[in-house]
Amino acid sequence: MEDNQDLIKLIQSKFQRMSKGQKLIAEFILKHYDKAAFMTASKLGNSVGVSESTVVRFADELGYNGYPKLQKALQELIKTKLTTIQRIELSSDFISEENALKNVLKADIDNIRGTLEKINSNTFEEVINRILKARRIYIMGLRSSTALADFLGFYLNLILDNVRVVNYGVSDAFEQLLRLDENDLFIGIGFPRYSSRTIEALRYAKNNGATAIALTDSLLSPLSADADYTLLAQSNMASFVDSLVAPLSVINALIIAVGLREKDKTSNTFEKLERIWDEQKVYAERDGFI
Repeated sequence: MEDNQDLIKLIQSKFQRMSKGQKLIAEFILKHYDKAAFMTASKLGNSVGVSESTVVRFADELGYNGYPKLQKALQELIKTKLTTIQRIELSSDFISEENALKNVLKADIDNIRGTLEKINSNTFEEVINRILKARRIYIMGLRSSTALADFLGFYLNLILDNVRVVNYGVSDAFEQLLRLDENDLFIGIGFPRYSSRTIEALRYAKNNGATAIALTDSLLSPLSADADYTLLAQSNMASFVDSLVAPLSVINALIIAVGLREKDKTSNTFEKLERIWDEQKVYAERDGFI
């Protein structure tokens, strides 16, 4: 069941052969697949008036090894399809004002845990090697991923001094990538809903011989399709706000790993920075300390 795009068609094709209870589940999913994607088997069963075991058998009927596999397929299906308005409506069903703090923190914990299970340590190490070998490093992330790109670019540039964050402003992204070639590296950061501009830029970098790295949520991501290396970070959230906790954690790991590889250079850089910060009073004094 790898092709999630065919899930709706699969349900429709099997509908006539399903039991009465399974048909109720199928009808609910076809009409409300955005909500069903975040329901437990028990909650889905209660919503349509069938038992939890009927929901599990429904997943088996579709060829999934348990309900969690079906749920994951539904979540993959809706990631790029929900508008912001739909996300707002969805979040109100699963997150209330009273439990927002607990639910969001729990979801982010789950995202960190899922990332730890998904990310490939060998790929991570190879990305570090490529970063250290690159002549120039270009980083691009738009929309909500802009903060991630800026954070990564800020710290990597302190360590390596050959990093450029590609912005979408006065000059076009492709003008900023004009001199990119096989000696360079491009890091594209994107999560649902994926920015088409970042996808195009990563593809451009790959076609011009640069090493293309994607930081995204799935190997099914359009960024991953053209990347030489993909770093996975889970970003599931039943909300209109994107969850960037796990992606930022992966970025922290990248920065720290690069800094440890370039330990002497990093120490010298921050010694100079500490003197500058002290002289320029960059940080506010507190209780007699700076």
